[in-house]
Amino acid sequence: MEKFYAYLDRMKFIKRWQLMRSTRDENIMEHSHSVAVLTHALCVIDRTLYGGDADTEKAVLYALYHEVSEVMTGDLPTPVKYFNHSIHGEYEKLETLAVEKIAGTLPEEMRKEISPYLLADKSSREYKLVKAADKLSAYIKCLEELRSGNNEFVQAEKTIRKALEESDLPAVKYFLDCFIPAFSLTLDELEGL
Repeated sequence: MEKFYAYLDRMKFIKRWQLMRSTRDENIMEHSHSVAVLTHALCVIDRTLYGGDADTEKAVLYALYHEVSEVMTGDLPTPVKYFNHSIHGEYEKLETLAVEKIAGTLPEEMRKEISPYLLADKSSREYKLVKAADKLSAYIKCLEELRSGNNEFVQAEKTIRKALEESDLPAVKYFLDCFIPAFSLTLDELEGL
């Protein structure tokens, strides 16, 4: 009995933003989809407008699997994860062990094809684009919460926006300028009604 995809299916049970009151819960499965779509967008922008050469397929697959470890570890809130270098270092080791355990549930012949995307090359351009997309996804969540009148996300929105604006990836600035304004529109406004 192979368990890999059953583990992945459990991503829908792991909630994000646990230390903050949210108007709508978000799980790591939907977040991973959001990050994969945003990663794809950043790769396309990077390649078509700025001459980038990131491997789009690799980047999107990194994004799709970037939260897999949390099936075992849960979503450790950012303030806890980055409280100090010691905690962060130990948590990274724990994440790696969790991913290796989950990867070990794949049939051997599939493991060679899938495992490289479960533990991303953190020095790669592709991973850098995924991290930017991860921040964009968090920023969009903040905007959603603020639109719903939830002031719990005021500081997070400011902090994440600042980090995005300071990104050295031109594709991030392009996305912020070109696509983010539409996230404040209602469905009727999107439809032009």
